[in-house]
Amino acid sequence: MKSIIITGASSGIGKACAVKFLDEGWRVGLIARRAEVLEDLAATYDTAVPMPCDVTDEAGVEAAFKHFGQLDVLFNNAGMFGKQTTIDEISLTEWQQVVDVNLTGMFLSARAAFRQMRHQDPQGGRIINNGSISAYSPREGSVCYTTTKHGVSGLTKTLSVDGRPFDIACGQIDIGNARTDLVIQLEEKRAAEGLEPMPSMDVQDVASAVFHMAMLPPEANVQFQTLMATKMPYIGRG
Repeated sequence: MKSIIITGASSGIGKACAVKFLDEGWRVGLIARRAEVLEDLAATYDTAVPMPCDVTDEAGVEAAFKHFGQLDVLFNNAGMFGKQTTIDEISLTEWQQVVDVNLTGMFLSARAAFRQMRHQDPQGGRIINNGSISAYSPREGSVCYTTTKHGVSGLTKTLSVDGRPFDIACGQIDIGNARTDLVIQLEEKRAAEGLEPMPSMDVQDVASAVFHMAMLPPEANVQFQTLMATKMPYIGRG
């Protein structure tokens, strides 16, 4: 049975991907802060392994990966957007919160996965980082999110190079406007304000794309994949 750990597995893209992999018969380690949501998934699927912790907690992340054991894939997904405004209105605390989740959290999970994959038998595995369209082209008022997502791209490239001797592949999926609960709530707010809906896509399309990346044989890797709503303003944005 193939295995994957998914961070940020309690909602949105992480939960959709968790359900996809569980439906496909994988053993799935579920990392998120909301233990009750993870337990609900485990009550439905025998191969779900709830591992509630905060991705910014070094000891918690290390313990979760050690508990899970043999690992084929990490979907390094947990992230947050942060306050949406210009840089002069962002406090150091608000900046550090986004950096802690989007960069330090990804670093801690990637480090734990890399260590497990390097020393397990057979050696190797795959790390898939959730970047963003903002890893290339920012939205207005997104200095915290955009800066950290550019950092995720650097993490992906470095892991790809450093993982080669140990048969550890690393790729990145850059997602734009998937219909998660958060996006649906934003759409409802826009509608109430009389604004046009944003172009968006089914979150299941994201889950299918991540599953495709995870299913590739060891000699193949999707280095970077951009998956977005067809009509969203990415090309030509800014």
